[in-house]
Amino acid sequence: MDVFANLATGFGVAVTPENLLFCLAGVLLGTLIGVLPGIGPLTTVALLLPLTFQLEPVGALIMLAGIYYGAQYGGSTTAILVNLPGEASSVVTCLDGHALARQGRAGTALSTAAIGSFIAGSVATVVIAVAGPLLGLIALSFGPAEYWALMALGLVGVVVLARGPVLKAMAMILVGLLVGLVGTDVTTGTARYTFGIPELVDGVGFAPVAMGLFGLAEVVINLEQGARRDLLTRRVAGLLPTRDDLRRALPAIFRGTTLGSLLGTLPGGGPVLSAFASYAMEKKLAAEPARFGNGAIEGVAGPESANNAAAQTSFIPLLTLGVPANPVMALMIGAMMIHGITPGPQVMTAQPELFWGIIASMWIGNALLLVFNLPLIGLWVRFLSTPYRLLFPMIVLFCSLGAFALNNSTFEVLVMAAAGLAGYAFRKLGCDTAPLLMAMVLGPMMEEHFRRAMLLSQGRLAVFVERPISLVLLAIAVTLLLFVLVPAVRQSREEVFRE
Repeated sequence: MDVFANLATGFGVAVTPENLLFCLAGVLLGTLIGVLPGIGPLTTVALLLPLTFQLEPVGALIMLAGIYYGAQYGGSTTAILVNLPGEASSVVTCLDGHALARQGRAGTALSTAAIGSFIAGSVATVVIAVAGPLLGLIALSFGPAEYWALMALGLVGVVVLARGPVLKAMAMILVGLLVGLVGTDVTTGTARYTFGIPELVDGVGFAPVAMGLFGLAEVVINLEQGARRDLLTRRVAGLLPTRDDLRRALPAIFRGTTLGSLLGTLPGGGPVLSAFASYAMEKKLAAEPARFGNGAIEGVAGPESANNAAAQTSFIPLLTLGVPANPVMALMIGAMMIHGITPGPQVMTAQPELFWGIIASMWIGNALLLVFNLPLIGLWVRFLSTPYRLLFPMIVLFCSLGAFALNNSTFEVLVMAAAGLAGYAFRKLGCDTAPLLMAMVLGPMMEEHFRRAMLLSQGRLAVFVERPISLVLLAIAVTLLLFVLVPAVRQSREEVFRE
């Protein structure tokens, strides 16, 4: 009964005219971001962080959350119509979604993606509402040792689930930890690794680095490739799926929802891994695997449900433990801190309207996406016809303005430019930059909790294995790391990500 009472509180917050407007703005902007390749929700959330300074915390977080899961919808539109994924999580949707479009069934593919995403989002909202308070109660028993072990497990999880070789993922973790150490020592107040540059005393800004690694680097990659797909110019019709389509799609939707809900909570997991895992599972379970890649409706329903469920359940570790599951959630932590909110289990008790308002807004946002997305297909197609030579200067301009607005400093713009060059170099070297961003966020938090644990235990490292929860988390982390370092497992993992 408490869950229903809490959800009633949340809906009371979410349905106010102001918050409804922020939710609508977030999901529509997220859809547009998903439609346009080369921007992505990470860059957009980073760009909008300065704008949230003047907003109420609930409205700001509702809008940023809507951008994130709205982008999963938009990515499927371009994947189906143009064979060009607007989002990385929509790559697998291209395989069967565009094949259906070429058969004159683009409307069926789009409606299936929208229905699957709505069902997945609704189920994920219930999962957050039920699992959130339970995890929050567990988190109340966490001390510095447990939090340090949890974050160590998070970094190991990022290494295991990162695309590319394990060694490169570990190198990105190390780079992120080093960048996160720049600034002022949390205990002594001494500046470190600043090289006499005053702007680095407060550390390297996370948002400029995120915009550079994902925004500017993506622009350069797109310009280098220079490839454009032909638009599917025929009229999109037949939006209602047939009875046979529903018979095939509904089981895939529920399987994808379950898989995405589980993988979304894992550090480094999120929508991309969930979509690929769902597609692989559907192909394995299919009676006729040869249909996949040639217009199998399950190849659209499963991945699209999985990526939307994962996008929403990734809020569980953020809201209950204060630990980000992916780089976008790391930016959400930044948004919460801007408003003086410390992420963690205390949010539920100290600010229940914020916690439950965000959860309730997710269901409203998914309903808005279902209502608005299909009628606006024509508008999204027109946006797709924008030449990239006109689009990329706007992306660079908005990134630069966003970086400058963070502290009214040109230094932040230079940091973003340097991160963009580094991101391009990492992409050319085959390195996944997501582990770098995760380590950059978790590194300072790990240092703080490590020092607290040392102070409370009078310098005894044994405190990390004497406490049961900390011991279990560290044991899982070591087991995962050893497992993935086994040559046979490492080779199989790299083959899976390469495929």
